Amino acid sequence: MQERHFKREKYFEEQIFTTEKYVIPFIGDDFFSKNKLNVLEIGSGEGGNMKPFLDKGYKVTGVELEAIKNEWATDFFSYHPNKNNLTLICDDIYNFKKEAIYDLIIIRDVVEHIHNQERFIPFIKDLLSENGRIFFAFPPWYNPFGGHQQVCKNKLLSILPFYHILPKSIYKNILRLGKETDGTIEGLLEIKDTGISIERFKKIVSASKYNILNEAYFLINPNYKIKFGLKPRIAWKIFSKIPYLRNFYITSYYCVLTK
Repeated sequence: MQERHFKREKYFEEQIFTTEKYVIPFIGDDFFSKNKLNVLEIGSGEGGNMKPFLDKGYKVTGVELEAIKNEWATDFFSYHPNKNNLTLICDDIYNFKKEAIYDLIIIRDVVEHIHNQERFIPFIKDLLSENGRIFFAFPPWYNPFGGHQQVCKNKLLSILPFYHILPKSIYKNILRLGKETDGTIEGLLEIKDTGISIERFKKIVSASKYNILNEAYFLINPNYKIKFGLKPRIAWKIFSKIPYLRNFYITSYYCVLTK
């Protein structure tokens, strides 16, 4: 297992770096010329994605299901000068009381963990302001590490690509042979149930009557810059336009939606 999975503060800093350097420019600098924005992150975790927006003085709300991650976020922001603009909620998004309409909704590396995306993606539309934007980023399920197997403690299993797409019973046995804990195995099998392809995502988006304002297909995930020192690379159009096959080599898909 990589050091970053133990040291949450390091992960917090990684999130800040990628959001500042890649996510915000992708959403659109013109959008951030507004004086005030109301921002919501779903699956806010430790809160690193939220900090650049809080730094700008925006009102920011984070909804996170795991209590421990919400506690880490509370600690990280305890001394932030704009902490009064931050609301942290530990709850299921479906229990979230719509007390505001949001100009920007961030869903970064989260949708692939959510059950029943056909319900979730249209559900969040009611939380979006009329001219608001939703940012999605996720690793397509079929890419080399789409199963998040890099979290494995076994060194070989943490760097072995593609075996997550094997039948569930075989995948489970490989993880057991690698002496992964029951908790790790359960988590990885759940991701196998919730993993999403680019095609299914786009089908849901179309059925939910969103507009795709911007999209990008990354051969090298922008987050790999801070993690591994690798320069992000967008796939050539000829490769990004091949349905289904692109899921095997695109490591991250970025998308901005509007109503």
